[in-house]
Amino acid sequence: MVTSVEASEAPPPPLLPDVGLLNLSTFVLNAQPLLDAIAALSTAPLATIAARLRDATLPYVRSSALVIFTEDCTGRPQKKAGDEAIISRVSIAELDHIRASVSGEGLPDEGSSGSPWLGEAVLGGVKRPVLALSSPSNALLVLADPQPLPDPAGRAPAERLLRYLWTLAAERIREKVADAPPSYLIESRAASAERVRVTAELVDRHSTTLETLLAALRSPALADDAARKAATESAAKALVGLRTLSDRTNELVEEPVSSAFQRLREDLKPLMHFSGIDVQFIEPPVNGRALPGEVAHAARAIVRGLVLAMVDQGGVRRIRTQWDCDGENLLVNVRDDGPGELSGEAPNMARLGHRVEALNGRMSVDVMPGWGADVAVAIPLDPPARQIADVSEWKLGDRELEVLQLLAAGQRNRAIATKLHISENTVKFHLRNIFRKVGASSRTEAIAMAHSKGLR
Repeated sequence: MVTSVEASEAPPPPLLPDVGLLNLSTFVLNAQPLLDAIAALSTAPLATIAARLRDATLPYVRSSALVIFTEDCTGRPQKKAGDEAIISRVSIAELDHIRASVSGEGLPDEGSSGSPWLGEAVLGGVKRPVLALSSPSNALLVLADPQPLPDPAGRAPAERLLRYLWTLAAERIREKVADAPPSYLIESRAASAERVRVTAELVDRHSTTLETLLAALRSPALADDAARKAATESAAKALVGLRTLSDRTNELVEEPVSSAFQRLREDLKPLMHFSGIDVQFIEPPVNGRALPGEVAHAARAIVRGLVLAMVDQGGVRRIRTQWDCDGENLLVNVRDDGPGELSGEAPNMARLGHRVEALNGRMSVDVMPGWGADVAVAIPLDPPARQIADVSEWKLGDRELEVLQLLAAGQRNRAIATKLHISENTVKFHLRNIFRKVGASSRTEAIAMAHSKGLR
């Protein structure tokens, strides 16, 4: 009996091995930079996520520049940090070529980022070593001039950390775009429209030049058939490349209505699988007008939000969603067979209404107690007329206005200096005056104020 009492009073075994406080402190100190980098990356806004990711990866793979290419952000699919000489010249065509190389090594399994691809590719107009990595969301990470850890024993852990950090960043981008505020959607749509306009101008100008060249080279009056043949082939190849670039740019900012609706099906599959709710899809016309990227993305997010709001009522067994297009608007209809308690004033419904309004759309909620709710959404396919910039109240000089315009367009100091044929120090001098005159305390705030005045 005495033995039993002594046993019951004995201290319990430790929950963790006794590694010692000193060892534990050392571990925490060594891991702190990585933990800080993960925390910064997981909360990074879209505007700084490339810089945050580069800071996080530099201890494991040094690089001269980092580029993220994601089609989730249709307005600005490239997010860049590092050497200005590289990131200011990176093109979508270059990134597409690198993506094709990564895909050639085998697509990653669902839920993983696959293995890094290391090779040479043109980036920023120069052939250089690059390290590229895809993600489950089909985003692409490219590191220019990579320099992995010199110690071979540390390379495998460094590669795993690189994959982890990139997956975290890619998911952060997808999350931020899905929850984008109305102001982001408006800016993204304007950027998409501007890129289409600029690309169309480039295509028209270069197509005319190359077609004229082809006509001259095909003329029988010219001598040296071999030279004419070689020049003809080069010009034809350039035409194909230019047309391909135009098509690729349009793909980024436009999506066929049928494929956009199919992506909605894929998004709602988990809900259908785990909730037991019958989600019915009424297919849109296959020959309907293509949707701008922001409209397609916002429409899918709106439908997902409506379905979740309807499920929250309880008692819902069936939801029907339908898309149609009248040539000017995307028409969305979502209806349930629930108790008819859906409120258009509820916070989740109000947020969806703000997303619709951001694209100059309309949303109506028709509730029938005992019969369910019927929500209709109409989103215009054409962007709203651009606001005419009026910054006269700031009393900017001509050069200051030029600098602000380039700043509002997303240009960095070096690029602004190059375009205006001035030094970077002069650009910084003008920026200080601009910040003082407009009342901005930072570069980001000055850009936001310029956008609010219609300056882009």
